[in-house]
Amino acid sequence: MDLLDGWIASGWRLTAEEWTAIELSLRVAAVATLASLPFGIAAALALARGRFRGKMLLDGLVHLPLVLPPVVTGYALLLLFGRRGPLGSALEQHFGIVLSFRWTGAALACALMGFPLLVRAIRLAIEGIDERLEAAAGTLGASRAWVFLTVTLPLALPGVIAGAVLCFAKALGEFGATITFVSNIPGETRTIPAAIYGYVQAPGGEAGALRLSIVAVVIAFGALLASEWLARRSRPGARAGEAGAR
Repeated sequence: MDLLDGWIASGWRLTAEEWTAIELSLRVAAVATLASLPFGIAAALALARGRFRGKMLLDGLVHLPLVLPPVVTGYALLLLFGRRGPLGSALEQHFGIVLSFRWTGAALACALMGFPLLVRAIRLAIEGIDERLEAAAGTLGASRAWVFLTVTLPLALPGVIAGAVLCFAKALGEFGATITFVSNIPGETRTIPAAIYGYVQAPGGEAGALRLSIVAVVIAFGALLASEWLARRSRPGARAGEAGAR
């Protein structure tokens, strides 16, 4: 009751700092998902249709973030992309790009953590496509790239959407890798999970933690509903049904 009374006393209103954390979380999750999508589609296609040595190694590397502790992933990113790391120092020296302790670094960490979920959903969708359809398009003179763009990708679109939403949801809730790599800087790297953690650690922060937790649930649930709606509309049968109704 004390928690509810405190929340009611605050007017149920989000503070400016909480709005900043929400906006930052949405930006990080969106950038992480969009940046991962081309690589995720390529990796899923290679794993679903590829016949090459090292395929098992690629599969293991793609799914490694799922089994590693997120803190280990964040620490590895800090070693590689920190200002003293081999990749981080090169990016800063040649391109002026700094990822550690920046929101862009949070996007990188979230993209890495959500990548396995993205690839898995797209791979399952591609494996469910009848290869004879692709072969038929090839016999008509279409190149592999054109077959992928006109046959494989449209048929796998529901899986692409599902994978993108899973990646977005994972990025929205990622905590361990981001706080290890980019810390918890207000206005720069403090996303919703980091803000909730800060509230829980501070005396009297329960109401703020509850507000942000409810916001996170609403955003995640809305994303899932939007994913289901988009996936249904992208199915070939649904498009054919709409065309017939017209």
